[in-house]
Amino acid sequence: MSNPPRTPSVPPDGRKPITLSKLAEMRTLGEPIVMVTAYDHPSAVVVEEAGVDVVLVGDSAANNVLGYETTVPVTLEELLMLAAAVRRGLRTPLLVGDLPFGSYEASDEHAIATAHRFVKQAGCDAVKLEGGGTMAQRARAIVNAGVPVMGHVGLTPQTATALGGYRAQGRTAQRARAVLDDAVALQEAGCFSIVFEAIPADVTGAIMPSMEIPVIGIGAGPATDGQVLVYHDLLGIHDGHRPKFVKRYADLKEAMVRGVEAYAEDVRTRRFPGPEHAYGIAPEELERLREQLPPQRARTSGT
Repeated sequence: MSNPPRTPSVPPDGRKPITLSKLAEMRTLGEPIVMVTAYDHPSAVVVEEAGVDVVLVGDSAANNVLGYETTVPVTLEELLMLAAAVRRGLRTPLLVGDLPFGSYEASDEHAIATAHRFVKQAGCDAVKLEGGGTMAQRARAIVNAGVPVMGHVGLTPQTATALGGYRAQGRTAQRARAVLDDAVALQEAGCFSIVFEAIPADVTGAIMPSMEIPVIGIGAGPATDGQVLVYHDLLGIHDGHRPKFVKRYADLKEAMVRGVEAYAEDVRTRRFPGPEHAYGIAPEELERLREQLPPQRARTSGT
C-alpha cells in the first residue's frame, strides 16, 4: 500500500475522552460544545487533532460522500461501515451514529436493535434520531436499553418532504410551539442532548430556558450550547447548494483539483516519476538480470 493507515497519537495536551457528564458540565459552565460530522478515517484523524468535542457520523454521508441526492437512501450497513472507520480514527471526541431513515421508526424493538448495532459493531458511544412525537417514544426505549440518545428537532432532513422541503422550521407561533413540544418530549424521554436545525434564532432563544440538556445548533442561532457543521461544508470540499448557516473556513476542493491537475500534467509530460521517486538495484544484480533475459526482438511500427 502507498501509505499505511495510522493510529492517532495520544493528544499532546492531555485531553481526556469526552463523556456525557463532561458535556453536561460544559453546558453548566457555559463552555461552547464543538461538534463536527465525519464519515471516514482520514477526516476522523483531522477532527481528533483539531480538538473537537463530539463527532457525528451523520446520514448526511448519503449526499456528501456516497453520491445520493438526499439522506433517505443511505442504508444501515453503509452507515455502520462509515462509523466503524471513524471510530478507528478517534480517541477523544464522543462518537454519535445517526440512525438512518427506516431503521428505527417501525417499533421500539426495531429501534433498539439498530442502536445496539451502532454500539457493538461500529463502536459508537451514542446514537441520534430525528423528530419528536412517536420518535420520543423510540428514544425512551433506546435509552432504557442502555444506549445514550441524541435527539433532533426543527428541520429533520429524513422527513423534509413532509415539512414542505428543506426550509427553516418554527417560523410561526404554532410551528415554534411544535418545535418546543418535540424538544421537551425528547428531553423527558431521556435524551442526553438535542440538535436544533434551521430554527429562527429568536425561537431558539425562547426555547432554551426550557432545556435542561445540551442543545447543539445548526442554523439555530448563537443561543445554543454548541454548534455543529458538516465537515465537507466547513472545509469547502464540494460544490453545490450552501445552506445559509454554513461558514466556510477553507476551500479545499479548489486546492484538490489544482493538485490533481498538476499531477496529470506531470504524468503526461513525463516529469513524474523522477529519479527521486524510483527504487534502486545494485549494478551487479541488474547485470545478472540482463544476462538472464531473452534476446529482445526489434519493434516494428504499425501500418
